[in-house]
This record gives sequence, C-alpha cells and structure tokens, in this order.
Amino acid sequence: MRKSAIVLIFLLSALSIQAQTTDRISGFYPGISFERFVDLVEKETAYRFYFDPKMVKELTVNLSANQDKLEDVLRVIFEKTPLTFSISSSKEVFLFSGEKSPVEFPADYLSRGSEGTSSSRPMDEFVRNRRYVLGVPGPGDEARIKGQIISLENQKPIEGAIVYDKTSLRQTITDQEGRYELLLPKGDLTLMIQNIGGYTEQRLITLQGSDQLDIQIGEGIFSLAEVTVRSGALTQVSRPEMGVQALSVQQMKKLPAVLGEVDIIRGILTLPGVNTAGEASVGFNVRGGAADQNLILLGQNTLFNPSHLFGFFSAVNSDMVEGVELYKAGIPVSYGGRLSSVLQVTPKVGRKDRIGGSGGIGPLTSRLSLEGPIGQKTTFTLGTRLTYSDWLLDYLEERADLGASRAFFGDLNGSIQHEIGEKDRLTLSGYLSRDEFQFDPDTVYRYSNQNFSLTWTHYFNDELEADFSVGQDGYSFEVEGQDNPPNAYLYRFDILQRFFKAQFRQEKGDRHILTYGLHGIHYRLNPGTLNPLGVESIVIPDELPQEQGMEISAFLGDEFEINEQWTVSGGVRLNWFGFMGPQVLPAYAEGAPYLPENIIGEENYSSGELIKSYFGPEFRISARYALNNWSSIKAGVNSMRQNIHLLSNSSVITPTDTWKLSDAFLAPQRGIQYALGYFRNMNNNSLEFSAEVYYRSMQNLLDYRSGATIVLNERIEQDVLVTQGQAYGLELFLKKSTGKLNGSLAYTYSRSLLRSDPGEKKEQINRGEWYPSNFDQPHNANLVLNYELSKRINTTLAGKYSTGRPVTLPISKFEYGGSERVYFGDRNSFRVPDYFRLDLSVNLEGNHKVNKVAHGSWSFGVYNILGRDNAYSVYFVPEGGSLQGYQLAIFAEPIPFITYNFRF
Repeated sequence: MRKSAIVLIFLLSALSIQAQTTDRISGFYPGISFERFVDLVEKETAYRFYFDPKMVKELTVNLSANQDKLEDVLRVIFEKTPLTFSISSSKEVFLFSGEKSPVEFPADYLSRGSEGTSSSRPMDEFVRNRRYVLGVPGPGDEARIKGQIISLENQKPIEGAIVYDKTSLRQTITDQEGRYELLLPKGDLTLMIQNIGGYTEQRLITLQGSDQLDIQIGEGIFSLAEVTVRSGALTQVSRPEMGVQALSVQQMKKLPAVLGEVDIIRGILTLPGVNTAGEASVGFNVRGGAADQNLILLGQNTLFNPSHLFGFFSAVNSDMVEGVELYKAGIPVSYGGRLSSVLQVTPKVGRKDRIGGSGGIGPLTSRLSLEGPIGQKTTFTLGTRLTYSDWLLDYLEERADLGASRAFFGDLNGSIQHEIGEKDRLTLSGYLSRDEFQFDPDTVYRYSNQNFSLTWTHYFNDELEADFSVGQDGYSFEVEGQDNPPNAYLYRFDILQRFFKAQFRQEKGDRHILTYGLHGIHYRLNPGTLNPLGVESIVIPDELPQEQGMEISAFLGDEFEINEQWTVSGGVRLNWFGFMGPQVLPAYAEGAPYLPENIIGEENYSSGELIKSYFGPEFRISARYALNNWSSIKAGVNSMRQNIHLLSNSSVITPTDTWKLSDAFLAPQRGIQYALGYFRNMNNNSLEFSAEVYYRSMQNLLDYRSGATIVLNERIEQDVLVTQGQAYGLELFLKKSTGKLNGSLAYTYSRSLLRSDPGEKKEQINRGEWYPSNFDQPHNANLVLNYELSKRINTTLAGKYSTGRPVTLPISKFEYGGSERVYFGDRNSFRVPDYFRLDLSVNLEGNHKVNKVAHGSWSFGVYNILGRDNAYSVYFVPEGGSLQGYQLAIFAEPIPFITYNFRF
C-alpha cells in the first residue's frame, strides 16, 4: 500500500513538473514576425493569443528563450513598443495598445453562465473574447451548434456571412434569416464569423453538447480584417460549386463608374469570363453566351431589360441591394430558364431599430431610399431614382448629329416584410421603371419594367424550411415615329409572365442538404402591333397574333459532404414547356424548309389548346476535392434549357428587341457546359487565386438569313436559321482583399463560335463553317487597383482591355440590273480595333462621428481618362460615288464626374 502511494505521488509530481514545463517558452527566434512567433508558441503550449493583426504588423521577435515564463518573454518583446498584455487563468493572452492598461479578469470571468443568445449579454469590448459554455455533456465526439447572426447596428439578420471553426475549418453560410448550423468536434473552439460588410469576428466556445448561440456583430466590436467579397475567401476554396462569384455593394462603390452612377452589373464586368460587346450597354455576355441567355433575378422577379437610358445605366438601384451572386457554372437546380448564367440580386431588407436611409446627387441622376420598422414585426424599404440627363445629350451633340434629343428615366422599388410568428414571414416586393428618350427629331422611344412578388417563408422545424412565391414580371416598349403626319406610326410590344415557386431546403443528417421544389410560369406575349399615329397618318395597321405558353419545372438537388476532402453537389431539373393557342399556323410540306413556297395549308388551334410541347431533363453535378485547408480542385457539368428567344439585329440588348416563345417550328435552346478549376488562398487568406477552363456546346440557337426582317414578321421561322454554338476558354483571377493596396486582376481567353445546323435547309452561313459570334472577343483583361490613403480617402484605378468584336464588312462592288451593288465578305470575318480604357476615381468619406444627422461622402473621378476613341461599331456612307467607312465611338473623350452620397 505504501509503495503504491509513493508511486502515485511520484507520477502526480512528474505530471505537475511536465505541465509547468510545457507552459514555459523555449526556442531560438531569429528575427521572425510576431505572428509567426505566436504560431510556434500556440503549437507547443496551451496558450492562445487574441489580438488585432494591425497592432503587430511591423513587430519582429529576435531572442532566445530557455524555459522562460511567457510573461517575461512578452515584456522583452514589447519593451520598446506601446503594446501591453493580459493573461487569463485559462491561458488566453490578450494584447492591447498603449492606450489600454492590462486587464485583470475576475476569477469567474470565463465560466459565467452560458446564455443561449448573445443579445442577452452585455455588448462590452471583451464579448468577442469571452468563452461561452454550450450544451450538456453527453456521448459522442461531435455536437451541433446553430443560431442566428444579427447586425448590432440595425438589428437585421445578416445573410451570406460565413461561420466557421478556426481549427477544423468546418463552415457554413447564413441564409436570408441569418441562420446557421454547424456540426463541430466537442471541446474548446474559436468560432469565426465573416460578415458581408467587411468585418471578421470571433467567439470562444466550449462545446459540451448541442446548443444554440445567437450572435450580434457590428462596427462597435473589435474587427480582425476587412473583406469585400460576400461569400468570402474560404468559400471559394471549400464550396463544391465552381464558377460562382459574389460581390458586395461596398466593393462596387469603389469602382470608377460611368457618369458617377454606381452600377452593379458593370461591377460584374470586372470578373473573369464576363464581357460586354458594347460600351454603353449593360447587356453582358458570360462564357460565350448571348446577352439574352442570362437570367437576371431581382429577388424572385425576372428583369427582361436591365438597362436605363438606352444602356447607359443599370436598372437596379445599388442603394436597394444587399448583395450580388453570379453563377457561371455550378448553377443550383433551383434556377433554370436560361442557357448561360444566373445573376441573383438580393434586395435589401428594412432595418428593425429605426428609420434610416441613403441617397446621392450626381451629374445625371439623383436617388433616395428609406428603410425602417413599422411597428414591432414589420419593416419596409423604398427607393427611387430620377434623371436630368438632357445636358449630356447637348454635350454629345457636339460630336454627333443628335438633333432635338432628350431623355428621362425613373424607377421605384421597395418591399414590406412582416413576421407572422417565429416560423412564418411574408415579404411583398415590387419594382417599376420607365424610360423615355428621343435621339433624333422624329422618333420617341419608351419602355418599362413592371415586377411584383409575394413570398411566404415557413420554418417547419430546425431541419426543414420553405419559400412559396407568386408574382408577375412584365416588360413593354413603344416607338413613336413622327417624321411627318402621313407616315406617323406607333409600334408596341409587351411580354408578361406570371409565376409560382415552391422551394424547400432540408438537412438530412449531418452531411446532406436537400433542395427540391416546383416552378411554374405562364407566358403571354404580344409580338407587336403597328397603328397610325394621328388623324393624317395613312399607315396601315398591323398586329401579330398573341402567343401563350406554359413552363413547369420540378427539381431535386443534394449537397453531400462525403468527408473532409470530398464534397459533391448534384441534382436534376425536369422541364416541360407547352406552346398553346389560339393560333393559326401554316402547314409546311414534310421535310421541306420553312419557306413561303413550301406552305401547303394551315391549321387552326383554339384558345388554351396545346400546339406543341417539349420535355427534357437538366443535369447539374459538381465536386470539390480539398488538397488542404487552402486549396482545392473542382469539376462540374451543367446542362440547361431555354424556352424563349430574343429577336435582335444587334449584338447587345436594346429596348426594341422582342422576345419569341418556342413554338411548333422553333425548339428550345439547349446547352451543356464542362468545367474544371483550381482554387487557392495564399498569404493567410489575403490573396485568392483561381484558374478555370470550360467548354460549352449549344443547340437550337437562332441566327438570321441575309436581309432578314425581324420587326412585325408573322412568319419569323422563315427568316431565322437554326444554329449550333460552341464556346471554350481559360479564366485566371487573382485578388488581394486586405491591406492599403488591394484589388483584382482578371484575364480571360475565350472563343464563341457559331455554325448553321447541318439540317438547316434555308441557308448555310459561311458555307456551313464555324464563324465568330457577334460577341467573340478572345482576349479580355480587367485590372482594379484600390489604394487607401487613409480611413476616409481611397483612390481606384480600373483598366480594361479586350479584343475588338467581329463585324461584317463590304469587300467589293459590282453592277447588276443597271445599278451598283455592294458585296459583303463572310459574316463576322473582320473585327473593330481592340478596346482599351482607363478610369480613375477618388472616394472621400466624411468624418466618422456617431452623433450626426447624416453621414456624407464624395465620389469624383474621370471615365476614360486617356480619352481613347474606342470603336463601338463600323458603318458606311456613300460619298462622291464611293462607299466611305466610319467608326462610331460612344465615349471618345474623358468624362469627369462627381457625386455626393449620404446616409442617415
């Protein structure tokens, strides 16, 4: 018995000596950074450090330690610095600047209660360093933690924030309600929260069992680092989808904007794989796709024309936007209807604490938005923009004959959100825009978007939630020709779609996230009407028959985490489309091309009768293999279907473009994309690098016969050509998101090629060979450099280069039938000159005093600072018996801008 006691005492003494030894510092540290010193100490001891990296950015450690106390080592390191420190009884080391004295922690500081929500705790300066004890001890090595991330400033849920464990790097992204859920190993953990608005916070937890932790974060708490990408650097490496990029409004506001207006769509043009064929157009092309192949969603609503003022401005007011996500590949199965990409614009949700707002006054536009609570459970947002742009047309008139030009646009959008209870929420949102402009003395253009939706969000339980939405999307335009009274006319077009969406998100176990639902759309389209304008007009009225169609999609997707290395996301979307009457359609001879001479009769269909239907699956699958915590490889396959076509004689979106439903003669567009990518974070996640390659094949695209008529063509199938397409490319992206000098560099090599379908018998363009599409621009580079002169002043330089877009040019002339004719070369066989532009802007923030009625800022700079005369297109005019060519430039001079922004 005595011998056993002696052995026990000896073992306890040895363990005590070993514990004391491991708490002491030993090693040779020859001029290493303080952060590197901290890493080494944390690996070899039980100490954990908490500090702002900016405080020790220039600090180096140059000493040798031999079983020294940490307190003594730190005093030597900080001897000639303003830094001080405090060490808790749990061996947690907190660093402070010289303005703060070391803090003595109460004995029970780190073990005080474990309330479920951070809102019930005092939000003092040490809340991010307080340890929360969660759950009740039980069996198992893992436990589930869930909760809600709330903004301390306005009490609104924070969507898109990343919540992750610092050690295991397991992570999740908060949903629209700011909710998160994570399965984590039990024990002492550091929970990191990466906020949309640019702040990273942490919470120290001891996880004993499953529990809830709601967290409030905001500018009043210490922040670690600033980020500007909404989904964060870690997400690019860890999420299974590829080709997905997100931007915050804060990032886009730093970009030099044409005429001083922040434009979220122009912001995505700085990303790889995204380009535009026209300088003054917000239509964009993604990975070789046409502009109409992009689904642009404002919340639940579809925007058919995302532009104002003939393409000078985006239709989306940046003050009313929470965030933007662009899906170039890895498109979730819940999205469909377009062939190329999905741009999801998330509207802002009203703040809960008080009435606030923002606005701006610029050279062409002014804007104002309000948000706030209505009672205890309801919030609202409301925003509007107006223009006074006639002076710009007067300025441009010096370079072009614009005649009696004038322009106006305005938009209004808002939402009301009401919390019925803890599990139910209703959101009513709407958007209305109107444009009117006149670029010559006889023609007036008007167009309008009309959108509204009602969404009911219901939480069945902790694992299952659903969104049910109904709404309507409309677009219309009209053109007035007032050249002279006998020829005056009014031309109109409109499209209306009513939709229903039901989408469910369900967690099955620890590793599966299921997404499934149903989506239905009813289309009603008036292809065009022409009427005389005025009593003297002799224009003959013409009206194309109305078109109707129905689209129904059912989808099921699963994100499956196989292990820490492998994550797979996949699913299927089943799409059915039906073209319905009333219609009177021609009957063509079997096997003959759709030409007037091949019509052998006609067929009549009653209202609501199904004329032609199309059905097919869309497959989506992507996978991520994590090489380590900082790099991964991804691959994916996406197939898509598009049931509506844009009829246009331009390479960019214009207000007079008309939409056409798939019908008995025109089949839905189909495409499939293969992609492979490498993603890596470097330099402590301050640098992001990605490289992606892709290949796309497309069928049932539309091109046009030579001399085709698009406007008011009742038999459009006779003038369009069924076309195949292929696109392939390489995208490189490097981004630095921290430090005074930050920015991004994007380079894309891509090709977008077309050829007439071998089965097309009407005409074979360029002898059936592959030819460049209107937006084929092989080389594209975008550089954005932002330098923070101080906390209030930053300057941004943005540069863009791209290969000139293809054009078709006349190459000779000849005599025929007694007149001179022009012979054109192969379609798109020439190019306009390459494009290059530099922009410069300076953003000046007001002082950061809290007690101010409004916080103001200034943005000023120069668009096209080099004044390059970049060619938009080429046209020819007969002069002196010969054909003279000219280049048309939109912005051929430096354009200065200044904008005052405010928020309250």
